[in-house]
Amino acid sequence: MIHLITGSIGIGTSVLIIILIRKDQLHVSHGLSWVTIAVGFSLLGFSPALIDWIASALGVAYPPALALTVAVSLIVVKLLLIDIENSKLKLRNQRLAQRIAMHETDLIKLKATALKVPENERVRP
Repeated sequence: MIHLITGSIGIGTSVLIIILIRKDQLHVSHGLSWVTIAVGFSLLGFSPALIDWIASALGVAYPPALALTVAVSLIVVKLLLIDIENSKLKLRNQRLAQRIAMHETDLIKLKATALKVPENERVRP
């Protein structure tokens, strides 16, 4: 019975992630990795003998330990990817703020220059 529940949770999670992607609440690049993980959980939930077979092929004596190790590894990789994306966004935000500041400085200089030109010498459109 627990296998059906685990598999159903994986399928439900996959459907939820696809809905979030379709509503633009989750970016496709992030969603695809989560869907892949959820499908993996569904697969292992519906066929628990698969993890036993993989564990015995790798020489792991206790198959749930392999599943937990893989799960923790996937979480660590996902967190690393999130940190990389966050760093890129912070850098982009900082550069955009610097560009805005430079444009504002140029605008102030242009306004100051325009105010110094006598009225009769200004070019009118």
